[in-house]
Amino acid sequence: MATQGEIIKIAGPAVIARGIPGARMYDLVRVGREGLLGEIIRLDGATAFIQVYEDTSGLQVGEPVHTTGAPLSLELGPGLLTSIFDGIQRPLESVRRQKGDFIARGAVTEALDRSKTWMFVPTASVGQQVGPGDVLGWVQEFGFQHRILVPPGVRGGRLAELREGACTVEDVIGRLEDGTALRLSHRWPVRVPRPVARKLDPREPFISGQRIIDVLFPVAMGGAAAIPGPFGSGKTVMQQTLAKWSNADVIIYVGCGERGNEMTHVLDEFPELEDPRTGRPLMERTIIIANTSNMPVAAREASVYTGITMAEYWRDQGYKVALMADSTSR
Repeated sequence: MATQGEIIKIAGPAVIARGIPGARMYDLVRVGREGLLGEIIRLDGATAFIQVYEDTSGLQVGEPVHTTGAPLSLELGPGLLTSIFDGIQRPLESVRRQKGDFIARGAVTEALDRSKTWMFVPTASVGQQVGPGDVLGWVQEFGFQHRILVPPGVRGGRLAELREGACTVEDVIGRLEDGTALRLSHRWPVRVPRPVARKLDPREPFISGQRIIDVLFPVAMGGAAAIPGPFGSGKTVMQQTLAKWSNADVIIYVGCGERGNEMTHVLDEFPELEDPRTGRPLMERTIIIANTSNMPVAAREASVYTGITMAEYWRDQGYKVALMADSTSR
């Protein structure tokens, strides 16, 4: 349940508040009368230091601060593909419909479409013992079988029920014997790595589709690489090329500090790219997270955590993911 304090100092994107009962590190808060989103980054007794994800212009001392009582978390489930989010998983199209073309602050919107129905096909069976990460079934999302997993953090147990048919991301598709409800979607905090049984050795090459890269600068699947270069040298074009021709299944592009004109170019170009595998739009296996260099540092940092959490979610389904962050220097 949300609790309230008040602003006592404002310094750019940083806000200091006091009197927030039960506040914890990394709790998500709403700041001021417009409800600007931010995150508690330090606690000193009853005083909370908050990094705000949005422009703080116009905030005044004495305005309220509400804590949600939970850290920044993503909603993970069917509907992620083709989406364009901001750094804290607000779909930009939904924000535009709510706030207009010149996006204002304080937008509140759901990450996944609540009205869309998906045809759930179970692969587990009632009475089966399941635990975190086990596959319950799947829904078809473009060319993918989007696998529905037992969420990490669930204790596990035997399936008491599991139903097939059309449902939304909020509908209960099954229950464990202890009463735990299972849905198509679940939430996961971005600053907590999704648990794994073990880390695999990098034995498989990441095929970029560009022979000069694969020969001179090879990268292993599961590895990391940087593309340094000045403005206009072709970094973004190279990322589009990797998105089209690499042997990754899912592409997650994080614009974590790009200039506004460059991010606009990405948003214009990516939806027009054709997937050479299928001849269909490349966006059908792509997620874009858009944050520009004029946004607060906290928002740019959060966008990287958001991208990694989405990548881990698709990895847990068994797919190969290419995560691109442009540009980490900002």
